[in-house]
Amino acid sequence: MKVRKAVIPAAGLGTRMLPATKTIPKEMLPLVDKPAIQYIVEEAVASGVEDILIITNRGKSAMDDYFDYYPELEESLSRSGKTSYLEEVRRPVDIANILYVRQKQTKGLGHAVWCAKRFVGDEPFAVLLGDDIMMSETPVTKQLIDAAEKYGASAVGTQKVTPEAISKYSSLKVSQLEERIYRVSDMNEKPSPAEAFSEFAILGRYVLTPEVFSILENTAPGYGGEIQLTDGLRELCRISPMVAVDFLGKRYDTGNLPGFLEATIDFALLDPTVGLWLKEFILEKAKTISDVR
Repeated sequence: MKVRKAVIPAAGLGTRMLPATKTIPKEMLPLVDKPAIQYIVEEAVASGVEDILIITNRGKSAMDDYFDYYPELEESLSRSGKTSYLEEVRRPVDIANILYVRQKQTKGLGHAVWCAKRFVGDEPFAVLLGDDIMMSETPVTKQLIDAAEKYGASAVGTQKVTPEAISKYSSLKVSQLEERIYRVSDMNEKPSPAEAFSEFAILGRYVLTPEVFSILENTAPGYGGEIQLTDGLRELCRISPMVAVDFLGKRYDTGNLPGFLEATIDFALLDPTVGLWLKEFILEKAKTISDVR
C-alpha cells in the first residue's frame, strides 16, 4: 500500500478570516515568511508523497503563481548575488509535482475530495486540509501512512478534544488496537456532547482508499446542506478497514484568527533568524502592558 499522491482541499471562501481573505486566499496568508499552503505541501513531501493535487476555486490563482517560476524576479536576484533568496523562491516550485483542479461549486469537503477522482485513479491517497498546520517531529501524514500500510486500511488523524469542543469536529467510535492506534467503526459530524461517540476528533489528516469516490458520488448533502466527507467516511469504515491514529504533534487551526496568530508566534519562536528577538520582545511587551495597567 504505497501512498504516492496527496490531495489538498483549498477551495473554501475563508470567511473566518475576512476581510483579509476577500482578495487573498487564506492559504496564502504568511506564517512567518512562508504562506500556510507551503507548510502543507512540505509535510506531504516529507511523508513520501510525489504528486499533489490542490483543489481550488475562482479567485485563488495566487496559489498557482506561487508554485511556479518567476523568471524576472529570479533573474534580478541572481544578478544581485542574492543566492539565498533565489533558493527560497525556487524551493516551492521544485519540491513536488503540483497540479490543480477547480471545485466549480461550493458543495462541501466531500465534494472537494471527490473532484480528485481522476487524479487519484485506483491508488490510496493522502488528504491534508489547508486550514490545519501541524508541528511534529515525524510528519503527521507519515504517521498515518505508516499505520495505513501496517493494517491495510484507511487512516484518519485524531486527538482528544474537550466535550465542549467536539461539536466543531467529527467524533469517532473506536476500539484500541495498540498504543495510539484505534479501529474505527463509526463516526458523526459535529455532534452535540451527548451525541458524540467519543472525545476523539478527526483533525485534518487522512489516508484513504479509492473506494471512497464511489461512496462520495452517491452521498446526499448532510450537515449544513453540503456533501460531508465524514458521511462518506462513515460508510467507508463499514465496508473496509479504517484506523484512527492519535498522532504525535500539535495542530493549529489557521482558518481562524486565534489559531493563525498562535501558529505564527510558535513558528516564529522556533525560527533561528527571529526567534530570540521575538521572545525578548514578547517578554518586554508583556511587562510594559502590565506596568500600564
